[in-house]
Amino acid sequence: MSSVTGHKPPAGGSVELSIGGMTCASCANRIERKLNKLDGVSATVNYATEKAKVAFPEGLDARLLIAEVEKAGYTAALPAPPAPDEGSPSEEPDDLASLRRRLITAVVLSVPVVAMAMIPALQFTNWQWLSLTLAAPVVVYAGLPFHKAAWTNLRHGAATMDTLVSLGTIAALGWSLWALFFGTAGMAGMRHPFELTIQRGDGSGNIYLEAAAGVTAFILAGRYFEARSKRRAGAALRALLELGAKDVAVLRDGAEVRLPSDRLSAGDRFVVRPGEKIATDGVVEEGSSAVDASMLTGESVPVEVRPGDAVTGATVNAGGRLVVRATRVGAGTRLAQMAKLVEEAQTGKAQVQRLADRISGVFVPIVIALALGTLGFWLGTGAGPGAAFTAAVAVLIIACPCALGLATPTALLVGTGRGAQLGILIKGPEVLESTRTVDTVVLDKTGTVTEGKMTLAEIHLAEGQDEAEVLRLAGALEHASEHPVAKAVAAAAGKAGELAAPQEFANVEGLGVQGLVDGHAVLVGRPKLLAEWSQHLPADLERAVHAAEAAGRTAVAVGWDGQARAVLVVADTVKPTSREAVERLRGLGLTPVLLTGDNTAVARSVAAEVGITEVIAEVLPAGKVEVVRRLQAEGRVVAMVGDGVNDAAALAQADLGLAMGTGTDAAIEASDLTLVRGDLRVAADAIRLSRRTLATIKGNLFWAFAYNVAALPLAAAGLLNPMIAGAAMAFSSVFVVTNSLRLRRFR
Repeated sequence: MSSVTGHKPPAGGSVELSIGGMTCASCANRIERKLNKLDGVSATVNYATEKAKVAFPEGLDARLLIAEVEKAGYTAALPAPPAPDEGSPSEEPDDLASLRRRLITAVVLSVPVVAMAMIPALQFTNWQWLSLTLAAPVVVYAGLPFHKAAWTNLRHGAATMDTLVSLGTIAALGWSLWALFFGTAGMAGMRHPFELTIQRGDGSGNIYLEAAAGVTAFILAGRYFEARSKRRAGAALRALLELGAKDVAVLRDGAEVRLPSDRLSAGDRFVVRPGEKIATDGVVEEGSSAVDASMLTGESVPVEVRPGDAVTGATVNAGGRLVVRATRVGAGTRLAQMAKLVEEAQTGKAQVQRLADRISGVFVPIVIALALGTLGFWLGTGAGPGAAFTAAVAVLIIACPCALGLATPTALLVGTGRGAQLGILIKGPEVLESTRTVDTVVLDKTGTVTEGKMTLAEIHLAEGQDEAEVLRLAGALEHASEHPVAKAVAAAAGKAGELAAPQEFANVEGLGVQGLVDGHAVLVGRPKLLAEWSQHLPADLERAVHAAEAAGRTAVAVGWDGQARAVLVVADTVKPTSREAVERLRGLGLTPVLLTGDNTAVARSVAAEVGITEVIAEVLPAGKVEVVRRLQAEGRVVAMVGDGVNDAAALAQADLGLAMGTGTDAAIEASDLTLVRGDLRVAADAIRLSRRTLATIKGNLFWAFAYNVAALPLAAAGLLNPMIAGAAMAFSSVFVVTNSLRLRRFR
């Protein structure tokens, strides 16, 4: 039954449906095929997340999509807002609790059945009837989900993994009932030595109750641990969604009013005390503090914030009291955007998974045909009905390709979730394929390799001058200017304490500023400004000016009371981690290229500092796309790392686009990977994580394929007891999920 009450679906566009009743990859594949048969509909169904992402044309009601899923024998629902009393994500959901109850029943009842079948000493008189009494509830009650799913699919003319399990266990129970009531197996004193391989004979004295009960228990155990592991795999996303503050102290008419955080509006001013989470994205208006963003970005060092600085929701105020004005709320916040990106990546499918889906879609009918062929072959060789039946059941049970369906989704769940914890957002599964082939990484200079803002890089003093005094007087005068160079000097000077207010401040256009600071007539600007006041630079300061200009930096002369005192060098400084990041990128087999609109001297200076040999400078914003295209035309597979609006087109053109999360929304939207914090080292981590996730997917697929390829011939040849086959099948699914969970330890 569909869950549409109270939720009006969109009339066109895209929607995400929660799918119920799927038990294997074949189910997901079948729903996907059904939806994609509708005109203009494009659907992707993910077995691991139990969601369908559907794009549909204008005029098509989303309720038709739900009806189509229900026609296929499953349930579908539009996403509903969480209820106020919704339980903690750590609590076990109802379907998992039901699965656990059935598993406990199966284990408790099937253990003595298996023990009696395997250990002749336990086979007392009429033990076989006790085995039937214990095994029947296991097959009928504990295995009911398999039988219901098989019947539902049968009514719709389809077959899934549940069909194989249901057929196998019912056949084993049915044969045992025939042997007990109509054959010789029900006679007093009957003995049944457990064999790993098939025994010839007419089968009238053979019962397979231990196979029926054991297989049900093993597969239920596999399903339960698989479901729990899938839930653990998605824990990173749930943790991300849980990060936000639950309530907030909003300032209304000068008083603090405590409100739920979802009632905040853009423009509201709210208070954040030490130790509290910042409720939403905003700008600090009052107070200064250190903000711990580690839970959101993976960066362990707190960031100092002052009035005018932007802060991100879900980060923690580790210092003083702040008053913040909300700028983005709800779905517009960085946290919400991160969660959306992660969920979209987890819902999609990598190219390698599509191959697995196509195989699993035709696999079940082939296995049923193979089981019938095995039955006929063994009967034809005169091995007897018992041997033929046992081999056919083993084929049915061993063949379940659940591991095949879980190989990609679980690795994606864990990989993208772990990435979110480390401040790496993978936009979609197809991105993983790109990271494998990339051989060149183009690095935008400003804001990516460098800080992206002017800072005071060097101080050169005339003989006998005091650095603190130079900064105090120059900083006080520059503090009154809005020029980026002036702000850099003022910011450096302000670290030593509060700056004095200048008097008679004047801006000399194109040259600098002048004014009175604590009774001193101060000049700060180009050397030409000081020369006009007959304050000529000494030879050592002249050399410092020429050296700075040669390196593409800005030299600011400082003088007061008739004498030149110092030269301050201001530049967009290289981030402390950039050189290490370049080394890491080289270690991944990538060739770094520095791309910038700055002059060649500046570009080569920065490149030399971080260890890059290939430099492309003096490129206009529109020319960045052409640079990427030219590199691609040379046969290179190009990754681009940038942060500005002018990088967006190049990020989209590149084979792999990585946007610094500290950059513009346009750049982030155009990229494939977003690095939440502005540390270039994360680019190397992102590529490593993507490659590791892809390697895990391929490893999972290899073992899932290898398992089925190796096991089916063994079962058909009579070399596998059905119960051993059930245990092996359950183990393969758990192995794939456990292998994916290793990504949680990625560092």
